[in-house]
Amino acid sequence: MAQSNEHVQHAHPSNGTYVLVAAVLGVLTAVEVAVFYLEAVRPVLVPLLLTLSAAKFTMVVGFFMHLRFDSKLYRALFVGPLVVAIAVMIAMLFINGVFRL
Repeated sequence: MAQSNEHVQHAHPSNGTYVLVAAVLGVLTAVEVAVFYLEAVRPVLVPLLLTLSAAKFTMVVGFFMHLRFDSKLYRALFVGPLVVAIAVMIAMLFINGVFRL
């Protein structure tokens, strides 16, 4: 029985893509800083900052950690526990009365 030592190669992004992603991350960071100083968005400041941070986290994990190009199993092993952790944190916020239904 012959064994193959070939590895499956995935097309990784070019250097230009990494520079573009870094630029977008820089812009999102600038938006986060600017939003913090705007009085008009104070009522929705925390959800807005959490959303921007989640977008940045997704981009970093997807591109710079190559999770976007890895096996779906690796993605599931990373995203699954992350979703559970977020659900537990939200449940704790409801239990402690931070959010009211």
